[in-house]
Amino acid sequence: MNTTQSNLLELILPGLSIAPLLEKDLDAAQTHLDDLTKPQGSLGRLEDLAQKLYAMSGGQTPISVSPAIMLTVAGDHGVADQGVSPFPKAVTRQMVQNFFNNGAAVNVLCCTSGMDLRVVDAGCDGGPYEPHAILIERRLGDGTADMSQGPAMSRETCLKGLRMGVELAQQLADEGYRCLGVGEMGIANSTSGTALYCALLHLHPEQITGPGAGANADMVHHKTGIVRKALEVNEPMLRDGDPISTLAALGGFEIVEMAGLMLGAASRRLPVLVDGFICSAAYVAALHICPQLADYAVLSHASAEPGHVRALRRLTGGDTRNTPLLHLNMRLGEGTGGAVAYHLLRCAAAVYNGMATFSSAGVAEKTC
Repeated sequence: MNTTQSNLLELILPGLSIAPLLEKDLDAAQTHLDDLTKPQGSLGRLEDLAQKLYAMSGGQTPISVSPAIMLTVAGDHGVADQGVSPFPKAVTRQMVQNFFNNGAAVNVLCCTSGMDLRVVDAGCDGGPYEPHAILIERRLGDGTADMSQGPAMSRETCLKGLRMGVELAQQLADEGYRCLGVGEMGIANSTSGTALYCALLHLHPEQITGPGAGANADMVHHKTGIVRKALEVNEPMLRDGDPISTLAALGGFEIVEMAGLMLGAASRRLPVLVDGFICSAAYVAALHICPQLADYAVLSHASAEPGHVRALRRLTGGDTRNTPLLHLNMRLGEGTGGAVAYHLLRCAAAVYNGMATFSSAGVAEKTC
């Protein structure tokens, strides 16, 4: 980690650090995988995942990714007042209540995949919710300011949200969770995510702006203009490329706290499942704070949101080991893609832990 990255992590939380995966652990994992009773590399991405999971564990076996928890982080956006979504801002709060009632897709998919679910209120409009068994309150306010008129939040608020996310992830690691998933809910957050991709990956709004929750062509055109305006209005906070200032200018409370959760999970050497378009924008921001996060992140799926694949291609440079695991034409958010992809992490761990080696099984290896 270079000095600049170290300083950014220290700004969030003194003593925060993310250790790189060690080559010796990656090599040891590869040696074991190559000795399993199969042609080398024949399990493809499952082997890549198993190698990373072994290295994350520091060489400890058996590999474990259970128990796992999905954190669906909710927050409102002032830019929703600009008519960038076909749904009113009130839907954020209504959907959080739906999560409480076990009625959403993420509830069903987490139950099916064996993940616990918690809903984090990062700052929904309308004030705090009544206490609930799956609610975690980490509020930064009643939604952000309108980023098309100025910064979505102050840099101080952004740092507070990042710290909240880090500390929550570390708390969950202390409670025994071995894998974290991150998802979101927030009307107009695809507008915020789009602006972040543009600022951090040097993309143009016309290249990346999409329909989000189902905007028609006219609304997408309008949304593109709002993203462009947000980039122009906030140029003083964006010009030096500081990722924390960029998050403050263009992010949402839920996006900021998701970025913190990812950094916190990595600081405890836990795999973190990154969901779709908006969650990946939080990942891009967190990665700019600390590139070592990539060692611990698993991109769960390629969103059907048109700009997602373009942004990830810019981010990964075509490295297939860091591309999304699934292509299911999903674009819901909530953490749904991560809940589906979690099963693949369990499969990767099972392959590493449970398969016989050629020597132990008495199976002849390839001779030529």
